[in-house]
Order: sequence, then structure tokens, then C-alpha cells
Amino acid sequence: MTSLPSLHYPSNSSHRTTMKYACVAIALLSGASAFTVPSTPASSAVKQQCPSRLSPLFMGRAAAVRAATKGKTDAKKAKTNGYYGKKIIMAVKQGGSPDPVANRQLGEVIKAAKANSVPTDNISRAIKRATEKDAGDFTESTFEAYGLGGASFIINVLSDNANRCTADVKSTVNKNGGKMAESGSVMFMYDLKGKVEVPTVIDEEELMMAAIDADVDDMELIEGEEEGTSIVYTDPKETGAMFEAIKAMGLEEGSKMSLSHVTKAPVECTEEDFEKNMAIIDALEELDDVDSVEHNMSN
Repeated sequence: MTSLPSLHYPSNSSHRTTMKYACVAIALLSGASAFTVPSTPASSAVKQQCPSRLSPLFMGRAAAVRAATKGKTDAKKAKTNGYYGKKIIMAVKQGGSPDPVANRQLGEVIKAAKANSVPTDNISRAIKRATEKDAGDFTESTFEAYGLGGASFIINVLSDNANRCTADVKSTVNKNGGKMAESGSVMFMYDLKGKVEVPTVIDEEELMMAAIDADVDDMELIEGEEEGTSIVYTDPKETGAMFEAIKAMGLEEGSKMSLSHVTKAPVECTEEDFEKNMAIIDALEELDDVDSVEHNMSN
């Protein structure tokens, strides 16, 4: 078990926050603009720490950052919705029924889709689409590749055109400085695990109790990739039960579950190699047929 460290903030952070609110309060009490601090005796004490106005350049950069972040979030949501749409079509065709009660595979996919915040309308449209004659026949597969500085990639795809998918993946890896690997030469360095992503920091003891109540035997708690988030790894067969444990803790909203390949031997690349490897991953994830790319980089 891995305990999540407590968050520590710099001792002067509260001071900076206090001064920030002092600036805004002075401005509002004096009737001035919220972006301009008036020259008054009360404001002189904090004048050195309060900018007289927000520069247009700063405001422009902040807006650009917000737009870029929103763009990435929207793209990620679209990718998730598209992935489960294809999974639903595949499940309906393979299971022979659009009824999630009669078609257990479809029921499991819908459950996972809802856990990943896929809208109900999207799920209904995908089920309807699967019953149409021209719906594609989707298949799942993986590609393996090498990056720079000892990095390796597992590329997960779900496509209705294997030839197109293979050509696109190989071309993208090669154009960005990577190298395709033989089947199995990368996969053995990873373990397949159930993964539950939670948008908050979880108390380990509370999680253990919830996992025990849900009959989960295998569990590992680590910090998420983004600050203030958590990841719980478990046996692939216990992924659904682990998600139920998270729901029992009242943490269902924003949480996601999936299967993930986790490296057995993380490598730390140089900053330059890391950036180049991330460029390979970004280019791959822009492909419609690629659902996710997993890697062994620790930085």
C-alpha cells in the first residue's frame, strides 16, 4: 500500500492570499474599478504587493491557458465518448442483442461507459447505430513501439479498418522519431491492472475499509497525474467491485474506471527525450482509431 503524502503549502501563501483580498476590498470600498487600486492611506500599506492593474498581456495569456485547457478537456471527453460508442457497437454485434439484460457483454460496457461520464443519449445512439446494416465491425488490438531514452509505448486501438489503422500508427510513430517494436517485445514489461481514477485525495484507511466491504482483495493507492487526484489499481477482475467501493465512499462523481497496462520498470528520460516522447504520444492520440497510449516514463 502506498500512502498519499500530505499537501504542504509555503508559509507565505496565506499571506499572499490575504494581501490579494485586501487589494480587491480596498478597490471596491473606494468605488474604483476592480482592476485598479486607488491611492489612499489604507492602500499604501499594501501598494507594493498589489499590482496597480492587470496587464492586457497577462490577461491574454491567462485566457489562452484557459482556452487550451478547455480544448484538451473537451478533446479528452470526445475521445472517451467515441471509444465507448465503438465498444457498444462491438458488444451489440458480438452479443447478438441490443438488450443489456440479455447481452451481458453490452451491460458491462454500458456500466463502464456510465462510470466514465458518457451521456445517456450517446449510449442510446450507439445501441441504435449498432442495429443498422452499415455499422462497422470494430476490433480491438494493440501496437508496441519504442521512444527515446529507453521509453516504450503500448498503443491501444479500436478500429473498423485494420489496414488503415496499422498504416496510420506506423507512419505516426516513424515520423515523430519513434520505432515500431515486435509483438511481445514491450508487453512483457507491463502488468494489466484495473484502474480507478478519482478526482480527489483519498484517505487510505477509509479506502481499505470500503474495499474490504466490496470484497476487493488486491488494491494499490497512488497519487494521480494531476495534483489533488488519486489512482487506485486492482486486479482486472475486481475493477467493477473497486469502483463500487469508491461509490460507497461518495466519490463516484468524476471518477473513471478502465483497464491499464502498468510498467514494471519505470525509466526516467532526459527532459529533451521526454518532450519528444510526449510529442509521439500526442500525435498518436490524435488518430481516430487510437484510444490510448501507455508508457513507462516516470517523469
